[in-house]
Amino acid sequence: MVAIYCRHHHGSAVPCEACRALLDYAHRRLEICPFQEAKPACNHCEVHCYSPTMRERVKEVMRYAGPRMVLRHPVLSIHHLLDARRPAPALGTMGRRGRPGKERDRGGST
Repeated sequence: MVAIYCRHHHGSAVPCEACRALLDYAHRRLEICPFQEAKPACNHCEVHCYSPTMRERVKEVMRYAGPRMVLRHPVLSIHHLLDARRPAPALGTMGRRGRPGKERDRGGST
């Protein structure tokens, strides 16, 4: 999405410095997301990882590039739409790195 946005708005065949910074920021935020593989779409998530400024930048990119993704990357668009419909898991049920929490048997052996 960033490449599509940058190509039109900044005239660059590859993401410019500002768009690369946005991508790097998004990747860093995804690395620390407590949901990992179970991550819902950000607008359905109870944890808001992005700063308000970066959230607005991402919204701007998505508003422009989202409709164009259907023509350029139809399979990815379908996956994104399905992800957007997935409900957000409760944060309390997630363990470290986005895996469901495991209950340990703390009792003695019998």
